Amino acid sequence: MSAPVWHLSEDRFFDPNSDQRAIAHELYQSVAHAPIVSLHGHVDPRLFADPDASFGTPADLLIIPDHYVSRMLVSQGVPLEALGVPRVDSGPVEQDHRRIWQLFADHFHLFRATPTGIWLTHELQEVFGIREKLTSATAQPIYDQIAERLASPAYRPRALFERFNIEVLCTTDAATDRLEAHQAIRASGWQADIRPTFRPDRAIDICAPVWPAEIDALSDVSGIAVHSYAAFIHALEARRAFFKTMGATASDHAAQTADTAELSAAEAEAIFQRALRGAATPEDGRRFGAHMLMESARMACEDGFVMQLHVGSVRNYSTLVMERFGPDKGADMPQRSEFTPALRPLLNKFGYDPRLTLIVFTLDETTYSRELAPLAGHYPALKLGPPWWFHDSIEGLHRYRRNVIETAGLYNTVGFNDDTRAFPSIPARHDLARRVDADWIAGLAIRGIIDMDDAHEMILDTAYRLAKRAYKLDR
Repeated sequence: MSAPVWHLSEDRFFDPNSDQRAIAHELYQSVAHAPIVSLHGHVDPRLFADPDASFGTPADLLIIPDHYVSRMLVSQGVPLEALGVPRVDSGPVEQDHRRIWQLFADHFHLFRATPTGIWLTHELQEVFGIREKLTSATAQPIYDQIAERLASPAYRPRALFERFNIEVLCTTDAATDRLEAHQAIRASGWQADIRPTFRPDRAIDICAPVWPAEIDALSDVSGIAVHSYAAFIHALEARRAFFKTMGATASDHAAQTADTAELSAAEAEAIFQRALRGAATPEDGRRFGAHMLMESARMACEDGFVMQLHVGSVRNYSTLVMERFGPDKGADMPQRSEFTPALRPLLNKFGYDPRLTLIVFTLDETTYSRELAPLAGHYPALKLGPPWWFHDSIEGLHRYRRNVIETAGLYNTVGFNDDTRAFPSIPARHDLARRVDADWIAGLAIRGIIDMDDAHEMILDTAYRLAKRAYKLDR
């Protein structure tokens, strides 16, 4: 007996009310095939530098690098070694990718009703044409089907980029990155719009173990000897200018808190010199980070970069995972955040400056209606990033709209960011967001809050136009 055909419902994620569902379907269909603008994410640009690059095996693509997958499996007792995740000490990990895939399939049920499960199901069906549900019994035949597709030219990264109808893709790159992959993409003559994003976090976190090496790298790549705070700022400005020549329109900043403050030149220099000697204290690090957010806003006003601020993640929370496997392995955790006092110094100085766009993301949903929506509803410079990381889900997106729109309005938000390292999940993530927004807007229409002309304008804005406008790509 053959397995039942695996299929996606045409009206998935829509309200069960038939009238609302019909409107949601109409709205979704109007943007279902709109170009994707992926303006914040972590896809490796090296995938596109070589026209013949491949994704490797199904495990290479969908399991080993994806911390959304590994964190769920780890929570059920599956060790990262069994998933083939490389260890810092080069210790033994599973090398048989078929065994890794089988383990994943054996546990695929864990992802039921989660956004990761929704994305993966979309990828398997829509990207790879899989028509049987992934189970322990079907694992190996599905592995063979995906492997066969990945070996074909139609599944090279560049081919999928074009098939996904991606209009622009932004990567996230360290301040010291020479952007060689981006340069190779340009030199190849391929016309895809792939842009870098300037991320200076490693150069700013003066208490991090990697900071001295990052300052050496900054000196080398900028050609400026970074032996003083003034030289440090000059080097960062030079790197921003280089990123801009490569098409960058934004910077990205990750911080545990949104604290902003302005140090005097003498205070900044004193802290910087202590850092160079390896004598910076945690309080030095906190004050310097708050000051550098102010400096980054000042630079953004001068060079036109959109400034993205991601707040509230305790990075590499698990000491064991960090020591054994390194950073970004699914062990980052949210914490409570606040914004009203924290952003006041920055907003007092730059909040009305028409040159600044500050897009704020948070992992603390309780701040949406209490702080962020009122702030964005007043300050022209401040815009609200979409639900991020743990919250870019069906319910997370609905909560965001409920908590933000009445106070901030739709046009102080910036559309959807997929924020992914998993390139094949991009269309799945945008599809989910478009469906949820269509359902939300349909609910407004059916209650008479907006009319259908407004509804059609709003769905196009959420799916496409808001992001292009916020990141200055509509000019």
